[in-house]
Amino acid sequence: MEAFLVTFLLYVYLISESSSLLSSCKLRRQFYLNSMHKPGDVVLGGLFKGHYTSVFSKLLTFMEQTTCVYDYIFDTAGFRHAMTMAFAIDEINKKPNLLPNVTLGYSLYDNCATLVIGFSAALLLASGQEEQFMLQEECLGTPPVLGIVGDSFSTFSIATSDVLGLFNLPIVSLPSSVLLDRQRFPSFFRTIPSDAFQVRAMIKILKRFGWTWAGLLVSDDDYGLHVSQTFQSDLAQSGGGCLAYSEILPWGENPAELKRIVEIMKRSTARVVIVFAHQIHMIQLMEEVVRENVTGLQWIASEAWSAAAVLQTPRFMPYLSGTLGIAIRRGEILGLRDFLLRIHFLINTFQVMQFWEYTFHCRFAPPPAGWVEAGGEVCTGQEDLESVGTELLDVSDLRPEYNIYKAVYALAYALDDMLQCEPGRGPFSGHSCATLQILKPWQLIHYLEKVNFTTSFGDQVSFDENGDALPIYDVMNWLWLPDGRTKVQSVGLVKKLASKGEELTLDEEKIFWNFDSKQSPLSVCSESCPPGTRMARKKGQPFCCFDCVPCSEGKFSNDTDSMECTSCPEDFWSNVQRDHCIPKKTEFLSYHEPLGICLTTTSLLGTFICAVVLGIFTYHRSTPMVRANNSELSFLLLLSLKSCFLCSLLFIGRPSLWTCQLRHAAFGISFVLCVSCILVKTIVVLAVFKASKPGGGASLKWFGAVQQRGTVLVLTSIQAAICTAWIVSASPAPHKNTQYHNDKIVYECVVGSTVGFAVLLSYVGFLAILSFLLAFLARNLPDNFNEAKLITFSMLIFCAVWVAFVPAYVNSPGKYSDAVEVFAILASSFGLLLALFGPKCYIILQSLIESSEAHHASTQKGEHPKPSSWAYT
Repeated sequence: MEAFLVTFLLYVYLISESSSLLSSCKLRRQFYLNSMHKPGDVVLGGLFKGHYTSVFSKLLTFMEQTTCVYDYIFDTAGFRHAMTMAFAIDEINKKPNLLPNVTLGYSLYDNCATLVIGFSAALLLASGQEEQFMLQEECLGTPPVLGIVGDSFSTFSIATSDVLGLFNLPIVSLPSSVLLDRQRFPSFFRTIPSDAFQVRAMIKILKRFGWTWAGLLVSDDDYGLHVSQTFQSDLAQSGGGCLAYSEILPWGENPAELKRIVEIMKRSTARVVIVFAHQIHMIQLMEEVVRENVTGLQWIASEAWSAAAVLQTPRFMPYLSGTLGIAIRRGEILGLRDFLLRIHFLINTFQVMQFWEYTFHCRFAPPPAGWVEAGGEVCTGQEDLESVGTELLDVSDLRPEYNIYKAVYALAYALDDMLQCEPGRGPFSGHSCATLQILKPWQLIHYLEKVNFTTSFGDQVSFDENGDALPIYDVMNWLWLPDGRTKVQSVGLVKKLASKGEELTLDEEKIFWNFDSKQSPLSVCSESCPPGTRMARKKGQPFCCFDCVPCSEGKFSNDTDSMECTSCPEDFWSNVQRDHCIPKKTEFLSYHEPLGICLTTTSLLGTFICAVVLGIFTYHRSTPMVRANNSELSFLLLLSLKSCFLCSLLFIGRPSLWTCQLRHAAFGISFVLCVSCILVKTIVVLAVFKASKPGGGASLKWFGAVQQRGTVLVLTSIQAAICTAWIVSASPAPHKNTQYHNDKIVYECVVGSTVGFAVLLSYVGFLAILSFLLAFLARNLPDNFNEAKLITFSMLIFCAVWVAFVPAYVNSPGKYSDAVEVFAILASSFGLLLALFGPKCYIILQSLIESSEAHHASTQKGEHPKPSSWAYT
């Protein structure tokens, strides 16, 4: 905006002066500009900061007359920049293979770090040095300067490029990416990378050290404002961090604004402060930082002040030591120091005289009145530069100077290529070439775009389509040595590779950290979220400010600062820490757990008891007690009960396809076989009672042994058919159930067909109820041993168990449903076993004991033993 206003004012000024310049090419000068010149066949212009001031209360305009010679502070570094250009031109003039028949000259101007003065100097370079009228017909030939080197301020370069670009005058300088628009600035070239690259380099440094929370300070000009926009945009796109604050450093004396900015820095939790500003802004800011004693900050410097000696003072270094900065690529210029030692030969030049007076604290004759009396000395021009240790002679860290050196050589090589053009093969209309007599600046631009050479330091110089040179920066670190000296050392490099983009190389062991821990500081809005948690943004704050929320069950995060938790695979579950997944626990009725052991033991016990009872009945099979009511059915009943006990083992253990198919089929067939035998025994009891009545003998004839076996077989076959149809149509199968428990897999058998399972149970229940009803009717029949009472009681137990089983089975999850079914099988089996065979075994064993005692007693008396009474029951 500032550059635009200056350009606008210039246009107004030129229009207002146009009436007096109708027949001339003169630009009236209002400023007494500080300059030095050297004539030549071709003259190159230069704009450098020879003086500066920290006072901005006075706003200069084009109508004012002023000078910055004694009102401003002399800048030795800026003077060295100008001398570097003078040295480069002197060196080129001595080269036999570069511009052999052309002598280069220079016109160097001091812009005084003031926009209006610098702008006027640039216009003077374009229009001519002398204040003389030139007729229109004389505005021909070689222009006053063919190219300009400088200005180091972006705002100044914008203003000059906007106007001088109209004349296609090439400008090779150092400024930032605000001049990337080739449509607006077609004649501008830069020898250092654009600020867009510098911004990306700083973001890489932030990422390298994990600094996600930083403050940004920029200067109030095109350089700072453009960088602010670029930095915030690139930082957001990279996702590498957030800005705690972004403030604009004011131009001029504004203590209240500086105090406000420093207060923000003090209150902020950000420990990293990035500053894109000029040296003068940093001086003013650091004065306030020192007054407020703001310590514990990690400063990140832009190239504008990353090597500023004016800030490396004992007053500032306690706060600025440890600073990391992006610096222009360092280079070496052989012979520059020797050239600077000989500048006393240029003592008649006004700029050199100012440097001499500033360095040796003297004045050239005639000095001001009272100068000598007050202790001042008169300059002789023969003083020894090496004796004063001036900054001018420090060529150990040439950065801007090296880029100025490259800029001069770029113009020289472009001019050399242009003058070597062969007529008829030129790049201009009609294949014409440019000549030394009539040179046009736009012709030089054509060759400048294609220039390609290597410096004596080994760096290749060329420009891309945006006018940028090879993107490369040094990473600097400020040290405050114990003896009070300061040192700025290179600790890394940032460069752009064709295939990999920007690459940051750092030697972290060399970095000095100005903290008690001597380690990189922590600068985050929120602490990192450990594995097992996820980041939850705080409402109304940047994404770098967040809370760490534990992952929910079944989800995990194994990285630091995870945005989301990941769901575990189906067969896995998150561990307690939620940082990884573990296999889900498997649950089924196992042989190794207490419940499974108890049920297995009970099942085997029942089987054993059945075997014992079967042995007793087999041993005493000829007795009336065993033979009564068809001993064959009793044996078959015992075998079916034994099957019932054993089939319960199919419900224990990890389900498989064959166990799932077999368990219900074995259960259903075994119980139907058992209940069928009981039913037939009940019918036999009724048939015997009916046969004992007159005329009832035919009942036993029609329900003899064959019919009894057939009935059991038919009833059992029906259940077998039901089981077969069930398995064929909708077979039971193993299933991993994850619905009961989130962190467990319950292995169970799904019935496949609920109807099939219901029909199986219904059929068993039907036979059991029928047996119960028949036995209940025959319970009071007269007989010495009425088995109908035992059947009634056993069926009552059986029905009660299975009636209770249904709701218990439905409401029992997972393995407990299998346990309930096994319990029902065992309970009903024990009920039948004990109710039907318990009394009979008791009678058999009691009779056996009585017979044994009677036999023993008879033997002692010599009597023949009588048979036991049970044998005749």
